Amino acid sequence: MTRTTGITYRDAGVDIDAGNALVDRIKPAAASTDRAGTMSGLGGFGAMFDLKAAGFHDPVLVAATDGVGTKLRVAIDTGELRGVGIDLVAMCVNDLVCQGAQPLFFLDYFATGRLSVDEAATVIEGIAAGCRQSGAALIGGETAEMPGMYAPGDFDLAGFAVGAMERGSALPLPTVRGDVILGLASDGVHSNGFSLVRKIAEMDGLKWDDHPAFAPDLTLGEALLVPTRLYVRPALAAIATGHVRALAHITGGGLSENLPRVLSAGQGAEIDLASWSPAGVFRWLIASGGLTVREALRTLNCGVGMCVICPADAADDLAALLSEMGETVIRLGHVTDETGVSYVNDWPATE
Repeated sequence: MTRTTGITYRDAGVDIDAGNALVDRIKPAAASTDRAGTMSGLGGFGAMFDLKAAGFHDPVLVAATDGVGTKLRVAIDTGELRGVGIDLVAMCVNDLVCQGAQPLFFLDYFATGRLSVDEAATVIEGIAAGCRQSGAALIGGETAEMPGMYAPGDFDLAGFAVGAMERGSALPLPTVRGDVILGLASDGVHSNGFSLVRKIAEMDGLKWDDHPAFAPDLTLGEALLVPTRLYVRPALAAIATGHVRALAHITGGGLSENLPRVLSAGQGAEIDLASWSPAGVFRWLIASGGLTVREALRTLNCGVGMCVICPADAADDLAALLSEMGETVIRLGHVTDETGVSYVNDWPATE
């Protein structure tokens, strides 16, 4: 049987016009992230960046890639999409700065079964907001429409960040016994542990539009979707003092797994749990999930999103600087000569 009309790509489920409309829609958001070194806008086969124009003389490049995990499931189910763009940037650039690098540019990958221009634009405008906050230029990305690969309404995200540092300035530096560990407070669960979070919400019989006891003025979805905090500018300011030995982004694995990654061989950390009180969302997760403190500390950030390790005689000045830049600083503990992370005392009781 002979067809009288030909099939189009749109008939197969891919709308080229929607893709073009999205590029036009997000161009202003991408342009708002321009910084020294940006050389080209969206639409080319590749994006260029001029390291010399960015002020580097003998640079070493640093790259990071990440996603936002199953937090994306909560965002899709609630329709609250703008924050996950910030999450995506934060998960990448917070890692870059731990190496001592200044974020330079960012690219995103947005994949879906059927492209909604409005939804994709909302996500990418959030990515642009995260880039502006961290000083990175959004110079490119990819939107992939792949029928049959995703359930209706679903999509996935990945981010790619590149930064640079002058040769010889990489972190971490060697740590020594007695170095102080400063914690910078998180803004909530951030973007790790959401498979556990979703399981506990299900066990509790909670829906995303319910108002939880730990945040009665918010829905559960709103409380959980608070974006990952961007630590880039305060961290770079701390590095510029010359007193930072190491930085640790507290993501999957919590304090227990991430602190050892930046300590010198044969060293560990002693953390005083009495030095901070986890926010209500963590107390809910621990109580409703029946989590042990050890399990919570190796799964969730428990209220600490970044750690700064410095000599003891610089700790007060660094804490003051970070506080002036808007961070809530916690004197968590110190470096020891015993490997692993140990915990002393208990979290303070709350009403």
